[in-house]
Amino acid sequence: MRVTFVLPHASLNGGVRVCAIYADHLQRRGHDVCVVSRPWPDFSLRTKIRHALSGKPIRRPRTQQSHFDNVNVEKRVIDRYRPIEARDVPEADIVLATWWETAEWVNNFPASKGEKIHLIQHDERQFPGQDEKRVDATWKLPDFHRVVVAQWLVELAHKRYGCKDVQLINNGVDVDFFDAPPRKKQSGFTVGTMYSSLPFKGCDIAFKAIEQVRQRGRNVRVVAFGSEHIHESVTPTPGTQLEFRPTQERIREIYSSCDAWLFASRSEGFGLPILESMACRTPVIGTPAGAAPELINEGGGLLVEGENPDAMAKAIEQIAEMSEADWQRLSLSAYQTSRRHSWAASSQAFEQLLLKVAR
Repeated sequence: MRVTFVLPHASLNGGVRVCAIYADHLQRRGHDVCVVSRPWPDFSLRTKIRHALSGKPIRRPRTQQSHFDNVNVEKRVIDRYRPIEARDVPEADIVLATWWETAEWVNNFPASKGEKIHLIQHDERQFPGQDEKRVDATWKLPDFHRVVVAQWLVELAHKRYGCKDVQLINNGVDVDFFDAPPRKKQSGFTVGTMYSSLPFKGCDIAFKAIEQVRQRGRNVRVVAFGSEHIHESVTPTPGTQLEFRPTQERIREIYSSCDAWLFASRSEGFGLPILESMACRTPVIGTPAGAAPELINEGGGLLVEGENPDAMAKAIEQIAEMSEADWQRLSLSAYQTSRRHSWAASSQAFEQLLLKVAR
């Protein structure tokens, strides 16, 4: 089977990581995979002058690194920043749009480029600067099969778009890589979280919760990692050990060093850190975003009200005050939940769907 992934950019964000995992699985299974993306745009002269006059550096997510760097598939980057056209992609059995804008492009491709699938990983209207009407329109394009990564997106498809024909394939976790031996709760209670300046990621909620816990007299160590440097809109709580773009091996170590992981998102497509931290035996304190309700209800954490730092602070204190035996039971429950959601199973389901569509 010949499969083409069409990406707006090859980058280090979570959605691209999911595409890279699926592409790698398909290639290893003997399919012919090609990834086509466009380069990052250059900044306009006006933007460069404005930042030069302000003395502030331009925040560049323009890194050439991506989750496809170590994936052995054909990678094509088109000549300049423009829409990807039919002439840019090979003939194939399946062509995958991975973002609303790429769905617009793929919609214009001839049948020779493959059956059209839209892999939807979020309510993409919620990202800054998106055209809501155009995003909505991509849900109604007639020639697409649609795959979503979490139950809430199935409900969004039904309620907002009247779209009943959607396939749910939950994201997973690499249970062979993300793993940790049983351990005890630490005397220096440690919480971890992702760092991002995007408002829907909710980092401000996590840091406010930690501050409340500290104000009530409990010393909490904080570790975090992310793919961007500190931004003035979201300041980490004092003393946070923040790591910029750590390796996957280091991310596993960070998860394993925590007694609780804070998932504070206001909105999320899925929330890969939930399963990854659980796989490292770290209980999760999560808001009801992405797949958090289903995963946490399976066991291994506490679900708290969204937009409520006080509720998250109380959950931190609850886990910190647990007996050793109770914490270890919660840790084991998190580990067992992660084992029910492997990338191997998700990738196999994804492959079977593509084979069915191609036939």
